[in-house]
Amino acid sequence: MTAQHWTGATGCCTPSPEDFPSAPQSVVSPPSLENLSCASPSAGQVGDPEPISYVTLQEQRCVLSWFQGWTAAQRERFLQDLLGKAVPGKVCTLLDSLSTLQVRDRLPNIFECQLRLWSQWFESWREEERNHFLHILEERDPVFVAHFYSSVAGTAGRD
Repeated sequence: MTAQHWTGATGCCTPSPEDFPSAPQSVVSPPSLENLSCASPSAGQVGDPEPISYVTLQEQRCVLSWFQGWTAAQRERFLQDLLGKAVPGKVCTLLDSLSTLQVRDRLPNIFECQLRLWSQWFESWREEERNHFLHILEERDPVFVAHFYSSVAGTAGRD
């Protein structure tokens, strides 16, 4: 059996472009050689929003997966946390209140760990990435996001 015949028989040694999954359109891909220059990285990109990074996209997918499994009470707590991030200083979130108590008689549960990770990730996201997350969340649960928007509107005029 020749190497050429063996490769054709199994198809494992000569991958074709169809063998690889395509990257999501919102993922940052490396620049092509034609686009490389010695100019500053922002040259030619005035007004164009940066695409969502792959890492951020994975973080968002993770939070959305958690969200799908949360109870109504957990979603409400998440809503309050999201509200506190959207309009800081206008609402005192339950999570903020609990963190100031410094009472640690038990280990955090999985949901509390998820909220901590969510907060860390959210703080590292750019505004476009935060908006993307809200858009995807709205596709998954439009009622939740509508409640979020009405809660944000309800903070208008508060100091």
